[in-house]
This record gives sequence, C-alpha cells and structure tokens, in this order.
Amino acid sequence: MPQSGVLVDFFKPSRWALEREETTFANNGWSNKDMDPVPLRLRTWTTWNYISYWISDATNLAVWELASSMLAIGLSWRQALPCIAVAYAIISVVMVLTGTIGARLHIAFPVLNRSSFGFWFSYFTVFSRVLLSMFWFGIQTYNGSQCVYQMIKAIWPSIARMPNQLPVSANITSSGFLCYFLYWLIQFPFLFVTPHKIRWLFFAKGVLTPIAWLAMIIWAFVKVPASQGLFSQHAAIEGSNFSWAWLSAMNSALGIYASLSVNIPDFTRYAKNERAQYVQPFIIPIAFTLCSFVGIAVTSAGIQLYGEVLWNPLLLIDRWDNRAAAFFASFVFALTTIGTNISANSLGAGNDMTALCPKYINIRRGQILCAIIGGWALCPWEILANATGFLSFMDGYTIFLGPFAGIMVTDFYLVHKGCVDVPAMYDPSGRYRYTGGFNWRAVLAMIVTVAPTLPGLINAINPAIKIGYATHLFDIAWMYGFVVASLVYYVASYLFPAHDTFVDGLISADHVLPIDKQYDEDRKSPIETMQSGTEGRG
Repeated sequence: MPQSGVLVDFFKPSRWALEREETTFANNGWSNKDMDPVPLRLRTWTTWNYISYWISDATNLAVWELASSMLAIGLSWRQALPCIAVAYAIISVVMVLTGTIGARLHIAFPVLNRSSFGFWFSYFTVFSRVLLSMFWFGIQTYNGSQCVYQMIKAIWPSIARMPNQLPVSANITSSGFLCYFLYWLIQFPFLFVTPHKIRWLFFAKGVLTPIAWLAMIIWAFVKVPASQGLFSQHAAIEGSNFSWAWLSAMNSALGIYASLSVNIPDFTRYAKNERAQYVQPFIIPIAFTLCSFVGIAVTSAGIQLYGEVLWNPLLLIDRWDNRAAAFFASFVFALTTIGTNISANSLGAGNDMTALCPKYINIRRGQILCAIIGGWALCPWEILANATGFLSFMDGYTIFLGPFAGIMVTDFYLVHKGCVDVPAMYDPSGRYRYTGGFNWRAVLAMIVTVAPTLPGLINAINPAIKIGYATHLFDIAWMYGFVVASLVYYVASYLFPAHDTFVDGLISADHVLPIDKQYDEDRKSPIETMQSGTEGRG
C-alpha cells in the first residue's frame, strides 16, 4: 500500500474504533467494557487498600501547601488545625456517601450521574470534569517536575548553573523544561496500570511517604524547638476578619477534594463490598489533619530558620545542605504527585472521556489523551506564569462541584432511597431520560445555587471589580452549594416527582445476569438477555 494510503487508513475513525464487546451494555453504542459495571472478579479493593490510598493522598504537595498557606493569611496553628479537621470530616462523610453508591452499583461516576441529572444533562457534569482534570493534570505535572529538579540537583548540583537557551517569554528555563519532560516521561507508564491494580501504587506511597514526612517534622523540631517556633506563633487577624478567613480556609480545604468527592465511585466500584470503603470517614480526617500538622510545623521552622514563609516544601528542600536528604524527600514528593495525579485527575478524565465517546475511547486511551492535552497542549508553565485570573477561575470551580455532590447524594438516598435501575442508565431512551434527557429539578438546583456565587467568582478573577459582602458567599461556596442544591433538589422532587424513574427495588447488573458468567461463558449482553427473556415469556 502506498505511504499516503497508510496515512489515510491510520486516520480513519474505523481504524480507532474499539473492538465490540459482546458482554457489555453497548448494544446501541453507549458503553464499552470500561464503562460496564465491574465484574465480581475485578472487585479487589479491600479496607486496607482504601486506608493506604488515603494515607498516600494525604501526603501530597497540595495538602502541605494549603496548611502552610493558612499561616501566611494570619491564622495560627491552633486555629488552622481545627479548621482542617472540620473540613476533612465534612468531606469524608460526603466521600463515603457517594462512594457507597459506586460500591453498591459497581458503576463509574459518568454513568450513575445519569439517574439524577438525566441522560443528556449528565454530560454537562462529565465534560466539566474532563476540562478540570486535564487542567490540574498539567499543573500537578509541573509540580512534579520541580521534584525532579531537586532530585537532579541533589546528585548534580551543576544543574542550577545550566545555561538557559529559552527566551524569557517562554516562561520556563531549559533546566525546567528538561525536568518537566523527564517527569512526564516517568509518569506516563503508570497510566497503563488498570484501575483495579493501581492500588499497589497507593500502598507503596502509603509506606514511603509517612517515613519522609516523619523525618521532616523531626528535623523541624530539632532545628527549631516547638517553644521557639510553632508554639510561639499567634494569630495575626481577629474579629470578623478572622471568622471569614477561617471559613474561607475551610472552604479551600474542602475544595482540594471536591472533585474526588464526586468521582470517588470511579474507585469504590472496585470494592470487594460496600463495607470495604466505610473506613473513609475515620481515616480521612485523621490522616489529613496529621499531615497538615507536619506541613504547618515544618513551615514554622522554616520561618525561624530562613526568615520567610516557605509554604512550598520544595523551596524549603532547596535550602538544605544535606544532598541525600534532599534527594529522598524530593523522590517521595515526586512519587506522591504521581499517585495524586492519577487518582484525582488522570483516571477521572479517562472515565469521563469514556462516557463522552465510548465507541473510540476507553479508560487507557482517555488517560493518554489527558496526558497529552493536559501535559503539553495546555502548557501549564504558561498558565502558572500569566493567568492569575484563569487560576482563580479554576480554583473557584468548586461552586459547581458542591451542587454536583449534593444532587447525587440527595437523589440516591432521599429521593429514590437506593432503588435505581442500573441497566436503564445505559439507555438514552430509558427511564432516566426525564424531559428530553434533562432532569429540570437538577437544572433548577444548579441555577439557584450557582448564580448567587458568580459575583464572588468574578471578584476572585478580577479584584478590581468590587462586589461588597457578596464575596463572603464565595468564601463558603462548596458548603453553600452542597446544602442549598440538596434542599432545592429534594423539594422540587418531592413536589413534582418523576414517577417514571421510580422502581420497587434496586435493579443492578448482577440481578440481570451474573457478570462473571458473562465473561467466562461469553454470553449475550444483559440487555439482550432481558429482551430474549421477554420474547420467551411471550
């Protein structure tokens, strides 16, 4: 075949279509193997896996930086720690509520969301999270590249003197670009690990990272005794300013895992049983509060040693003379960032892209697209250098995530009381079509909730636009969004129930056809089985 013919064939859509699975809900192209309910043999996550997952996730740069930045806004450690503990206690309850849905139904967020938002309106939530995940994937990859820089610097200090061949307008140096490419390359193979096996990465993180963090807090207290550093600090703000700063800091803590509180079913659907993930309300507040204390303590020591608030631990590591310690600490932070990037961004984007285009994209392809678009096309170093307003907008996206979680939880537990029809979630003409594919109750809840917080978001993007006390509502955007959206959705559903969506009991994929037998015996799909069963009864 001529070379031009090979290229034409390469770019044909049919060339990239996924192999048709006879065992899925994909009769009319709305699913593929990765979107299907998880079969019993792949439900492998145990309680210990969720413990190691959250310990590993608690020890990441964002948690450290958030806790440390609370000192920068004037809170003392005595005020910051309760703020963090309350925030993570709240998010852990939401996490287990949404996680239980995934563990019970064994389906991912993009599918189960159709039962509350409507088949077509659910794509708004999915597409929104795709953009958010790709954006943060790039930012986290850039953070990881800084870890690689510190690791190389610990071995070859001369990299600090590496000539820069890039113009100032590039907003990245030659050494920075080299480290970014290396980190992206190191991270890439992890995208090929299947979701039910990625738990081993979290286990490795859960073992190594606490050792490094413990070493750093010991270093902090040896260098600067607590009586001279941490315990001697007091709040720099008081009165109403303190109250709103405290609430804003709590909202920021909630915002870090606001996205994961929505898509945690992407992981809990692999649970051996529902009980396996019940540990989350216990491990999350404990792990995150302890890790935040480490960040605060080490940052406090840095203030005494270096005379400035080094809220980024890599800036602190850069000051160390012990090259072995600098390498090990940077390595652990690099490993932590890989795990966080996969759990919070890459896998979420992969699941969401699968829902957007199931004929051509599975989880692995979605992750690769996220790595290419988020890692390179978005140029995160440009975003970090130039787009303060854009960063504020993305950070303020929690005004949507709170309502997303509230509607999901309210619909499943209060409106439908756990009685949903899983096979119907794969059918655009099924019971979850609502009105033209939109559940107007969810639309109403989103409008009523998001609209009042938009002025605060505008002010965050452009502080020159003064909106007065309306900024305070934005300071508690996630909490406000979750509570108000839940209330509006429940009232609307109670007064105007969607009768077609109610069933007498849970209809799961396991009830339709034992999934393991599907795979082992190569039987027909559950939808075909139901159809043939109906024909037989006729």
